[in-house]
Amino acid sequence: MKINKMKIKIGIKRWIVLGGIGIILFSLGLSPIYKYINFTIDEPYIYIIMIIVGTIFLFISLKYGLGTLLGVINKYKYEVDLSKNSVSNMINKKKVLDKGPKVVVLGGGTGLSVLLRGLKNYTSNITAVVTVADDGGGSGILREDLGMLPPGDIRSCILALADTEPTMEKLLQYRFTEGNLKGQSFGNLFIAAMNGIYDNFEFAIKEMANVLAVSGEVLPMTLEDVTLYAKLENGKVIKGESNVSVVNEEIKSKIEKVFLKPQNLNPLVETIDRIREADIVLLGPGSLYTSVIPNLLIKNIVKELENTKATKIYISNVMTQPGETDGYSVSDHVRAIIKHSSEKIIDYVITNNEKLPANVLQKYSEDGATPVLLNEEDNDYLIIKGITVIEDNLIDIKKDYIRHDAIRLSQIITSLSQNHKLPILEFLNSRKDISKS
Repeated sequence: MKINKMKIKIGIKRWIVLGGIGIILFSLGLSPIYKYINFTIDEPYIYIIMIIVGTIFLFISLKYGLGTLLGVINKYKYEVDLSKNSVSNMINKKKVLDKGPKVVVLGGGTGLSVLLRGLKNYTSNITAVVTVADDGGGSGILREDLGMLPPGDIRSCILALADTEPTMEKLLQYRFTEGNLKGQSFGNLFIAAMNGIYDNFEFAIKEMANVLAVSGEVLPMTLEDVTLYAKLENGKVIKGESNVSVVNEEIKSKIEKVFLKPQNLNPLVETIDRIREADIVLLGPGSLYTSVIPNLLIKNIVKELENTKATKIYISNVMTQPGETDGYSVSDHVRAIIKHSSEKIIDYVITNNEKLPANVLQKYSEDGATPVLLNEEDNDYLIIKGITVIEDNLIDIKKDYIRHDAIRLSQIITSLSQNHKLPILEFLNSRKDISKS
């Protein structure tokens, strides 16, 4: 049921009036005040009826009035379902989510935002640390024109964690199709405007998150201007995140390593704090060399990951990425991460073992992408490294695009927390309103 501002006001006033009548009736039923206002009734049972009716009115006004108010405050798409103890369910759900595991996710791109949409149904203690090396598309244009950090991946993550109505999300995701703004996202422009107002990118992100009632927080991996480079096995160096896969797809040489300039980039203080407090740290999903690994190249991040008591999980991609991870298996992805960081930052690897529909697989094969599968060599390597493998059906296909099943993936992740076990999952899995995003 869609509710505009006028209807919201009327709805709340209605329950306030009803509550007031209930209080008056209840008071008249109990209080001897009627003697002083010449209000007398010969039949005593009338006062009992007043007490009962007043109590009922007061209960109804509190229940339904609170439901309307919570619906507005919590921005439940301005739809309030007052049946089946929904108010109680909302309160209970919030309490459970607030007690959920503290999760830090390092990554970027579409894979990260997909995961966050599922993960927010299992905990509200989420910190997404997002790469800001993007230099292509609308983000790249804003970065070059305004000298700001690229907002694209951050915008997607904020919207993934937001509890906002569909119209607002469509507005922020809208891309202009004509004129000088062609290809630019309105959400990117919103962040650019906030950055211009406050002259502070970090504060601009926090203000946008506040406006959209985000569950958790979204942080850039650094506040400094950074450029990603990729050195190939043939010795060639590619400059720019957006050029890595495009150029290398033509050259057909494997990536030896990636690095950032300038070096010794500082992370946000909040990022270090969240890693130290975390129950779970996730690497990925996302492009291996351009989304996941760049976060590990920031100063002190690897050291903090080595020292944290959190459960550390790498989420393997479902498909290889042409020009970046051609022919890679699960262990190849892990080897690349360890090469750029440390052997002590992965406890678990979560990977898909679900077969893809032939028609979808054919489409991806034409673009040069293949499934990332676990083989015997992978198992042997991961056992030697002390890494536990979890395989499951993790595919979600929408409009012929392959994505991770965010709900199933989130269930597995939260169950691996050392401090938060199944009671949280049992409650949330019983809720019918959790569906795939």
